[in-house]
This record gives sequence, structure tokens and C-alpha cells, in this order.
Amino acid sequence: KGHSKQILVLGLDGAGKTSVLHSLATNHVKRSVAPTEGFNAICVNTEESQMEFLEIGGSESLRSYWKMYLPKVLLLIYVVDSADHARLPVAKQLLHQLIQNNSTLPVVVLANKQDLEGAYCITDIHDALALSDIGDERKMFLIGTHVAEDGSEISSSMKDAKELIAQLVLETQ
Repeated sequence: KGHSKQILVLGLDGAGKTSVLHSLATNHVKRSVAPTEGFNAICVNTEESQMEFLEIGGSESLRSYWKMYLPKVLLLIYVVDSADHARLPVAKQLLHQLIQNNSTLPVVVLANKQDLEGAYCITDIHDALALSDIGDERKMFLIGTHVAEDGSEISSSMKDAKELIAQLVLETQ
């Protein structure tokens, strides 16, 4: 009890990391349109623990910082835009590079923007990111999410993601 644990939130620019984070923190939707220029930290308190989320922007200039923070975290949340088919190969390459040297870090992939027309379904995202190549030793999860209307309550998939993240944090403490 009382431990603060850092969770790294990464993904390409425009994947929806900030909107997802806000939804996890407040249980309400706030669509963010401005790209994260640098870092964004949010604390989420649950009954069991305090979770500290650190989001690093996904633009090319910021990706060099990603690896620096990876060794210090309990969990990686990787957000992908399910409807951005053209950039999924880049998202895949970056994810595989990130975790290749850390075989035990749990990974939660959020296939975001599931509500958009043309969004890939979960199985297509799984294949596009080659998640089966990542190995069996690691705890790995893939959840389809979307951030709906501003001000509304978060979707059940987002609630599931939040519960899963809290559970993983407890298990790794």
C-alpha cells in the first residue's frame, strides 16, 4: 500500500494517448486535439494504489526519449490508431524495438479509435503489429478502445483497460 508506480504511455503522434490518459484519470471523456509537445504526467488513484502515468509525445523528435524511461517503469501502455492503416508498420517497428531488450515488461496495447469508420478490428491490429512474435514470457494484452463524445462517461472497454492496468500494477509491485 502507498507505493507509487510509474506507467509509460507511448505511441505515434495522433494515436490518442492524451485522450486515453484523461479518460483513465477522470472516467470522463475529453478529446484532446493538441499534440503533446514533450511529456504529460497524470496520477490516477485507485483504492489499492496510486498509479503515475507518464506520456511521452509520439512525434519523431521525441521518440529518442522513449528508451530512456523504459527501464524505470512497471508497465508499458502502447496506444495505436486503429484507423491509421498507413502508419501501423511504423507503430509495429517502434514497439518491437522498444521491448526487444526487456523480455519481462508487461505490455498493454490499446487499439484506439475503434469507433472510426475503417478502423481495423482487434485481430487485424494483432496481426499488423505482429504481436505473436513478441514472445510468451511477457504479460501482453490487446484491448480495443475508443474515446466517445466529450463529457460522456468512458466506454466499458476503457473501464476494462483501467481495471487491467490497476491489476498489473498490483501484481508487479
